[in-house]
Amino acid sequence: MIRPSSDMKSIDQYIQEFPKEIQALLTEMRSTIQLAAPQAIEKISYQMPTFYLNGNLVHFAAFKNHIGFYPTPSGIAAFAEKLSGYKHAKGSVQFPIDKPLPLELIKKIVEFRVMENSKKTGKR
Repeated sequence: MIRPSSDMKSIDQYIQEFPKEIQALLTEMRSTIQLAAPQAIEKISYQMPTFYLNGNLVHFAAFKNHIGFYPTPSGIAAFAEKLSGYKHAKGSVQFPIDKPLPLELIKKIVEFRVMENSKKTGKR
């Protein structure tokens, strides 16, 4: 990960740490997540932009060659077929910075995670 300063307090600060072309991708990612989970709280967790709703919903981060997206293992498993064209692991996927972000897919994954986390209400 391109490490922003460790005293990062907001997603706005995080995004501002990067070059304009990366800022644009991060802003698109953030806006897509906001639209899919308007009730989620934004914060920095693990030095990454995080959306929180009855627990961590999703994280994202900028790297040298990609934008990392972390929708938990269940989010990856539920969309494994649609993510097959991207490098991914148990709980993460890498979207290359030289290609448009798959915003509709990101939206669907976030909506799936909202549904999952909404079942946690009252358990924390």
